[in-house]
Amino acid sequence: MSEPAHPYHLVEPSPWPFAGSLAALLTATGAVTYFHDRAQPWLLVAGVALVVTVAGLWWRDVVREARDQHRHTVVVQHGLRVGMVLFIASEVMFFVAFFWAFFNASLTVNPSVETWPPPGIEPLDTWHIPFVNTLILLSSGVAVNWAHHALRRGADRVVVAGLALAVVLGIVFLSLQAYEYGEATFGFKEGVYPTVFYMATGFHGFHVFVGVCFLSVCLLRAWRREFLPGQHVGFEAAAWYWHFVDVVWLFLFVWVYWWGNG
Repeated sequence: MSEPAHPYHLVEPSPWPFAGSLAALLTATGAVTYFHDRAQPWLLVAGVALVVTVAGLWWRDVVREARDQHRHTVVVQHGLRVGMVLFIASEVMFFVAFFWAFFNASLTVNPSVETWPPPGIEPLDTWHIPFVNTLILLSSGVAVNWAHHALRRGADRVVVAGLALAVVLGIVFLSLQAYEYGEATFGFKEGVYPTVFYMATGFHGFHVFVGVCFLSVCLLRAWRREFLPGQHVGFEAAAWYWHFVDVVWLFLFVWVYWWGNG
């Protein structure tokens, strides 16, 4: 057998893109059905379960391509990194939309909003749970960096410890945010402030949940010693995503929780 003529990976036919699109359609349809009739959550539950299943099987195949088939050459790794950067850039613009809505209201560009926060809204205490959550999320980012540097040195046990700490801190962050929502005195439909607040912080919380899942998979792979000091694109992608989540939270804390509280 001769050497390959090029360093690119020509992927084999896969059922997962088509299955993933069906899962996304089922989830969206189930969400709309659930919003109109809270007694019918089963379509949404089935859609989410299918999305999780397809994602797991798809990523399993990608891991096998890199670990067992050795198809992730330097050129392929570069393409994966570029793809992750573009994905994060699209996520940045996603949150820009929420900040645009926030500043449109808080800077009284919208003529229907005369004061900010609007009358009758009691904002959450900036220096209570939001500040504690800021310290927790930044600490988790430090733990991911600690694990990344350890991986480059080949210190497998330190990698596992750093990722485990980051996952635990992420779970604590989500728990405190859920408690914070329970303590809030305003509901989602009670004006522009609650709507923007819950949409921005809620979608950030969802991204933290995705990041925790991402890091948990990396933790499992690190425990099985599947990462190499010179080849760990999956870990790099998870670290970049987690740092993106950190940066978005800093903007939310400064502008929505601190400055936005008047």
